[in-house]
Amino acid sequence: MRALVTGAAGFIGSTLVDRLRADGHPVVGVDNFATGRATNIEHLTGDADFSFVEADIVTADLGEVLERSRPEVIFHLAAQIDVRHSVADPQHDASVNVVGTIRLAEAARAAGVRKIVHTSSGGSIYGTPPRYPTREDDPTDPASPYAAGKVAGEIYLNTFRHLYGLQCSHIAPANVYGPRQDPHGEAGVVAIFAQALLKGAPTKVFGDGSNTRDYVFVDDVVDAFVRAAGGGGDGQRFNVGTGVETSDRQLHSAVAAAVGAPDDPEFHPPRLGDLKRSCLNIDRAREVLGWQPQVALADGVARTVAYFRQVKSA
Repeated sequence: MRALVTGAAGFIGSTLVDRLRADGHPVVGVDNFATGRATNIEHLTGDADFSFVEADIVTADLGEVLERSRPEVIFHLAAQIDVRHSVADPQHDASVNVVGTIRLAEAARAAGVRKIVHTSSGGSIYGTPPRYPTREDDPTDPASPYAAGKVAGEIYLNTFRHLYGLQCSHIAPANVYGPRQDPHGEAGVVAIFAQALLKGAPTKVFGDGSNTRDYVFVDDVVDAFVRAAGGGGDGQRFNVGTGVETSDRQLHSAVAAAVGAPDDPEFHPPRLGDLKRSCLNIDRAREVLGWQPQVALADGVARTVAYFRQVKSA
């Protein structure tokens, strides 16, 4: 399988590239380095079966990129990922997450690509759902332009599927964490806690610590992407999480234990718009893709802390 990965220098994208290369698949990576980092893929320098194109999906000639690379499958991870930025500048968010996705689909159709595996957002598209864990057939209720753009991307790709036969699947991850996560972003709370505790800096919990999220390790998410590249699940969304709720307070305790630091966060007022709960039902991914998470939270946190400890000492 010849693959093209957009967002290839990002946290999840670079981990996916490593998995694809480990499985023996030739890969073309595309990234504009808006949030991706060259250090995430520099170890692939000299790999004859990996090539990289610095390009922006909003402005680049994607037809030319695909004509040169001729991928069978596109893994689409390039995105504007900051929810707060999407609220402040919804037009820019849509230009990347909606228009960029449409441009990629148009180029993929023209180039004869078999399938696009698209990144949705299990942590945001359902809003406050009627039940937990939340299923794919529960209604979407976007509470931010970012979430709305992810739903729109799904709809457009499914429309291309109906019109032109371009296969697609949508991976809707819960809260992804692991090595290479950005500790300066808004969503990377495991990385934020780990880096702060390793430095001996204060850590912040917003609210009383009872808000819950479904934390899934990056290697497990990447495995779902790879499985979705096959023929199964065409046109379907797959929740990718653990089905387990972990509170902010429990997460802080887990990271503090892995670091060997005091479990003593500062408590701050709740942030406007923060969801109280988020947890995904993953039965469809189990049944259709044969996927299930393999990495328990304690192990994943330990591996993440080890990564940031190594980065700190480098």
